[in-house]
Amino acid sequence: METIKQLNFARTYTLGKLRQSNEAAWDIQPKGFNNTIRWNIGHIFVLVEKLTQKAIPTYELEHAEWIPLFAPGTTPKGWEVEPPTNEELVNALKNQSERIKAALEGNLQNVLAEPVSIGKYHQMNTVEAIVQFLSWHEGVHSGIIHALNRATIVE
Repeated sequence: METIKQLNFARTYTLGKLRQSNEAAWDIQPKGFNNTIRWNIGHIFVLVEKLTQKAIPTYELEHAEWIPLFAPGTTPKGWEVEPPTNEELVNALKNQSERIKAALEGNLQNVLAEPVSIGKYHQMNTVEAIVQFLSWHEGVHSGIIHALNRATIVE
């Protein structure tokens, strides 16, 4: 249960950073940054969805149509469709927390049918390992959102 609390803490932090952001800057990509605030928000959402489904195969993805926009390795420069609005993204993050908690509770110690690897050196074998990774991942991207907020100050 503590692992799920950590994930919720990361989400609360992310939502706080979004409340502090200037929504007019969500699509600005400053020099030295690979993506935008909008992309980082969508990326957090999509990765939580995808990895939760890997951990709990019966979990139904929400907004699967967003995966091509926000999956690892994508960038706004490659978008050929209109991305979700600011409101859609924030609402999706808020609503995701309860769905994820419901899917994960009581399943943290389950061993994955197939391990999930991140790069060559990190392998996750349990649902709890996935959730711990998701907490770390969200923290990283929330930090990027914080940096983008500072780098894209619109007067």
